[in-house]
Amino acid sequence: MNRTFAFATALAAGLTSAAGVAQTAGTQAPAAASTAPSTQAAPPAVAPHAVPAKIALIEYEQAAAATNEGQRALQDLQKKYDPKKNQLQTLAGEVDTLKKQLQAAPATMTEQERATKLRAIDAKEKQLQRDGEDAQNAYGADLQASVGAVAKKLGPVVIKYVQDNGYTMLIDNTGQQGGMSVLWTLPGTDISQAVVDAYNASSGVAAPVPSAPSPAAHPHAATTPSTAPKAAAPKQ
Repeated sequence: MNRTFAFATALAAGLTSAAGVAQTAGTQAPAAASTAPSTQAAPPAVAPHAVPAKIALIEYEQAAAATNEGQRALQDLQKKYDPKKNQLQTLAGEVDTLKKQLQAAPATMTEQERATKLRAIDAKEKQLQRDGEDAQNAYGADLQASVGAVAKKLGPVVIKYVQDNGYTMLIDNTGQQGGMSVLWTLPGTDISQAVVDAYNASSGVAAPVPSAPSPAAHPHAATTPSTAPKAAAPKQ
């Protein structure tokens, strides 16, 4: 299950749980059918009328990560994977050292010695790639689970906000590949930050203390698990 589908599922679960209550409250039991023929004239048909549309946009995934609870989850994830990140950076450094040693080797180095060093470099590079991919996959799964848990709880807050403010449609503008992309919108239609503020107020979770800046990344840092990003503030 990819990340886009996971967050869509979380959104649907949250919205359905809240919307279902409102729908049930507004539904009346049908009147009992009468067997006697009706003597009253049928009421005149009501002409349909247009309802003014009021559309809200939300960057749902980013909003979930931008909440205080989401930020804490990202910080905890970063701490969890820091040892693995350092381990991979150390291994990348060993690969660089071996390559520099080979480049600086004297011309008198035999072909057998060169082949031995090349095999050592190749083995470490494969280990670095394998360990890096495993770490990336594990990090991605943990990230999806951590932020997805917040996203699921965010749903009722979103539906309450759109109902209280009279919106008739809600569009997720997370911007994932294959999803809807809003190219232009009037200011004030993106409710992401307002929803984040409402969720923070209802959750009672305080904003986390900013993490200390990470040391300079190694040139091969691309193979390491990404440091948990600070979610950018949703567009106002």
